[in-house]
Amino acid sequence: MTARILVVDDILPNLKLLEARLTAEYFDVVTAMSGTEAIPICQQGLCDIVLTDVMMPGMDGFELCRRLKDDPGTAHIPVVIVTALDQPSDRLKGLDAGADDFLTKPVNEIALVARVRSLVRLKAVTDELRTRALTSRDLGIGDPLIQAAADSGLDGKVLVVDDRASSAERIVATLSPHHRVTLEPDPQHALFVSADEAPDLVIVSMDLAGYDGLRICSQLRSLDRTRNISILVLAEQDDSTRVLRALDLGVNDYLVRPVDRNELLARVRTQVRRKRYADRLRETVHASIELAIVDPLTGLHNRRYLDSHFSTMVEEALNRGRPMSAMVLDVDKFKAINDTYGHDAGDDVLREFAQRVRRSVRGVDLVARFGGEEIVVLMPDTPLETARLAAERIRERVQGEPFRIHKGRNSVPVTVSIGVSSVEGLGETPQSLLKRADLALYAAKSGGRNRVIVNAQAA
Repeated sequence: MTARILVVDDILPNLKLLEARLTAEYFDVVTAMSGTEAIPICQQGLCDIVLTDVMMPGMDGFELCRRLKDDPGTAHIPVVIVTALDQPSDRLKGLDAGADDFLTKPVNEIALVARVRSLVRLKAVTDELRTRALTSRDLGIGDPLIQAAADSGLDGKVLVVDDRASSAERIVATLSPHHRVTLEPDPQHALFVSADEAPDLVIVSMDLAGYDGLRICSQLRSLDRTRNISILVLAEQDDSTRVLRALDLGVNDYLVRPVDRNELLARVRTQVRRKRYADRLRETVHASIELAIVDPLTGLHNRRYLDSHFSTMVEEALNRGRPMSAMVLDVDKFKAINDTYGHDAGDDVLREFAQRVRRSVRGVDLVARFGGEEIVVLMPDTPLETARLAAERIRERVQGEPFRIHKGRNSVPVTVSIGVSSVEGLGETPQSLLKRADLALYAAKSGGRNRVIVNAQAA
């Protein structure tokens, strides 16, 4: 997987060295010699990852990272700080600024490439989510990037998988004041806990007794319910080969023993924030999809969804030689309810009407608000007589109990008229099926309301 890497360093030989290393791995490389020059490149979306030195005049690498992470438009771009500074305090300062990793010069070329490839995969997933989530702006949900970037990364659900009692206790004691931590020394049980509790982060020791920690990481990534969980592995000083393998498997981050308390806190906070960022984008995507296909008042599918599925359902019924029926339902004298009790009461009636209809049909039936007070129900594998009985059941449930209005302070009797039709044979179209049901509905209205009429042509 290729990507465009922005390398930021005020020393030209260092810039050229990193550029050559990354170009040899088929990455596109963009360069900048200051933080001020780098920020517009990121804001214009011209890079996928930033590799920045720390010691630069004007704006140092820590400040550059902080500014990128504070801007909702660039917060998703991974930042790796590459520097000669090697003190724990320097590493912590970079992580607190929001850096995704901290590589010390001279940089191990294999580690650099592995880390970049890992972050490229992460960025690709995030970019797709961001693109989809941004469509929600047009639907009035708000700015998803600002909402997603605002999370503190605290109070996360963290699962620790470590069978070294002393090590596990120290990790739990360090994290517990800031996060909700669960310790699970049994790796097999940890998989079930991850699937059931959906933690933000799983911390896995790679040296579990009698079990390969990387196998847990692989299994977490392979299951639908756990593949989006952030994973951090604990490795030994001389275990760089397995760390690189872990990154290839999709692990998000790693720590080398002995674990520095402050670095642990910083990396966990970063991973929790990143997980929630992606989760918020996914929620925004799901919300925008719902807005596109769901009627906001009744919670039923809307006319757009009905139109997109109607033809497919009719064609499938014809091709398989299976029955299919349709109902058109209309609340009787709905205008009188609005005029007498107000439009808020009318809305209460429509919401309850939708719920009673939905509770009266099967899960496979498509229930959609057709417009105004009309609802359409499409019933696959349903002959006309069965559909008629279902329509009678709906009519009885609507009539059987008054509808509560004005937040339950009042009630109003409601009835419904229903027209039913079914697929007749070759040449049937959604329009003709719906037309016959609509004509039957008109007959029910003309015949006195509160009744079910089956289209005479289909009888």
